[in-house]
Amino acid sequence: MSNRLLYANLVLAFYLSCYYALAQTENFNLPLKAVNLGNWLVIEGWMKPSLFDGIPNKDLLDGTQVQLMSTKLQKYLCAENGGGSIVVANRTRASGWETFRLWRVNETAFNFRVSSKQFVRLANQDEGNSLVADSDSPSDRETFEIVRNDDEPNRVRIRAPNGLFLQATSETVVLADYEGSSWDDNDPSVFKMNVLTGSIIRGEYQITNGYGPEKAPKIMQDHWNTYITEDDFKFMSENGLNGVRIPVGWWIAQDPTPPKPFVGGSLEMLDNAFTWAEKYGIKVIVDLHAAPGSQNGKPHSASRDGYLEWGDSYISETVAAIDFLAERYANRSGLVAIELMNEPQGVNLESLKRYYQAGYDRVRKHTSSAYVIMSNPLDRESKVLLSFAGAFSKVAIDVHYYNLFSDRQEREWSGDWKVQGASKESQQKFMQAQLDVYSAAKFGSAYWAYKCDSNSWSIKWMIENDYVKFS
Repeated sequence: MSNRLLYANLVLAFYLSCYYALAQTENFNLPLKAVNLGNWLVIEGWMKPSLFDGIPNKDLLDGTQVQLMSTKLQKYLCAENGGGSIVVANRTRASGWETFRLWRVNETAFNFRVSSKQFVRLANQDEGNSLVADSDSPSDRETFEIVRNDDEPNRVRIRAPNGLFLQATSETVVLADYEGSSWDDNDPSVFKMNVLTGSIIRGEYQITNGYGPEKAPKIMQDHWNTYITEDDFKFMSENGLNGVRIPVGWWIAQDPTPPKPFVGGSLEMLDNAFTWAEKYGIKVIVDLHAAPGSQNGKPHSASRDGYLEWGDSYISETVAAIDFLAERYANRSGLVAIELMNEPQGVNLESLKRYYQAGYDRVRKHTSSAYVIMSNPLDRESKVLLSFAGAFSKVAIDVHYYNLFSDRQEREWSGDWKVQGASKESQQKFMQAQLDVYSAAKFGSAYWAYKCDSNSWSIKWMIENDYVKFS
């Protein structure tokens, strides 16, 4: 695609995303030249993988998918029919029914979730020592210990709740009744565990549950205290940025004692952010980045195992989080907008609209001046919310396009792109072209992100190394 055509497409796309904001701009220093404070109050492990280094068995986090092959039978364990029936060991190749998602109980104990979203359990006494994948919620009988071989960590034995090991005695019989201790290939209790490394989730749930209740509070507090500080707000202000989008999780509304495994303390940091922002003339978008149940199954939504669970049953809890945030910050001079949800994907559109209506009403209960931002579903075309949003006052639609993933861009953007081996001059021109486009939007744009181990995703690094200038 030529630069001219790309530029034209960018202008069109950005106009569509900010249409309603254009007609309703007032009271704020717009447009926003903003940046996302990603990986601060909601963890995104890809942005700083070293945060996870101290977790025991860090390859077996919540949501990690594993497949287990009997070394004796050379067949994979399988939840028949994907769940609702017994577990067997009769598959020569592993696919969905042969893949188990881990729910971590501690560093060695796990629940095994199957494709039907049910859990494997040890059968009741009157059913023998067989395994059945029909439990809707995990408890003691659904908790198994993975014992790893010291020399070959993916050679494992699995201890059942009765204290005995699983053994595949035949292709159709898998029982929890083995007391041996051999690691030989012909031992029926030995399995080769295939960890699907591409499935490893590194989000807020994984880091807090991975470190556990004793270590996680300190790990998180140290991260919050150092990742973003007052000096960063000063840096932003001195370099032409006038807004921040701060991702938060739904559990912040229950701080300082959020549901486990989340830990308290992020609310104080958000309070600090408002103080720093107001000191340096920076406006704040509070973004509900992680909704209860997960709105997209992604790590940044704090999903436990990669499944999308958000829907009608979670609307009231999500609205409660918005109500808490709106009430707490409505009178802060730094507040410019509250974003009701980040990047919904795969959710029912009508459910999303019902939530957006309720969330909008709750924000308006506390403030008439702040914008309400509605995130466009990632799996829908960018105009899907336009007519719906037209019924509201002071609403902006947030649509995310990254050049790394698409030829189109919009509102939330980054310096990463598909071109390999580009020169610094080309990268500078690419950044400037984006700035030229986004400057036409009255509401503004937000770069992802302020800091990141990957330099092109870090606006701080890009500014310091003369790739972009905002002032």
